[in-house]
Amino acid sequence: MKKLSVMALVAVGMLAASCNKDKSADNAKTAQEQTVAESKGEKLMVDAAASVVNWKAFHKGGMAPRWGTLTVQSGDLSVEGGQVTAGNFVIDMNSLKVDPASVTEKDKKPADLEAHLKNPDFFDTTKNPTSDFKITSVTDLTGAPADAVAGANKTVSGNLTLSGKTMNVTFPAKVEVAEGAASIQAKFTVNRADWGIKFGTSEADPAEWMISKDIEIAVDVKAKK
Repeated sequence: MKKLSVMALVAVGMLAASCNKDKSADNAKTAQEQTVAESKGEKLMVDAAASVVNWKAFHKGGMAPRWGTLTVQSGDLSVEGGQVTAGNFVIDMNSLKVDPASVTEKDKKPADLEAHLKNPDFFDTTKNPTSDFKITSVTDLTGAPADAVAGANKTVSGNLTLSGKTMNVTFPAKVEVAEGAASIQAKFTVNRADWGIKFGTSEADPAEWMISKDIEIAVDVKAKK
């Protein structure tokens, strides 16, 4: 990410302030790592081909959004009494893709952003080729927030490992169980700095603090016999 001129930063900053995009409302609740839920009942294997993680990141004020996908590598969901009670899935960080439609500037290329996100400034995929999510609890949800995924019916908590650091996150999700199948869909926002991913977060450098700490994550994980 090339540094912008001071004048350009001022202009963007003024526009960002006028937009006043506050993403705190849909931030996942973050806490320290917790005990993983015990796997009981029927174990369904994650269908990697049918599962995906979508991501979206911004500059401050919601400016210049970038988005793309990550591949789910493996995992499983445990079902007992018709409910998902435990589970995990592994994300292939080297599968990170930037949607070309999100890179509209003539002097920028999606492949360059992909390479930057994979290097030590961000996810350091050589050192940390995978991330994972391990469920710690699934409870009934009443009164889903407006920005939750459509049909949200559960509150899911789990340990999310990014760049080698693990934090517990809690968010509303749509959890469905059918004969021999289960799925989890969710949409939430995390602060990457909680996982030590701090590139572009320095308040002392105007060219850096324009990069938002927020990352939107949309999970669609399907499992079957």
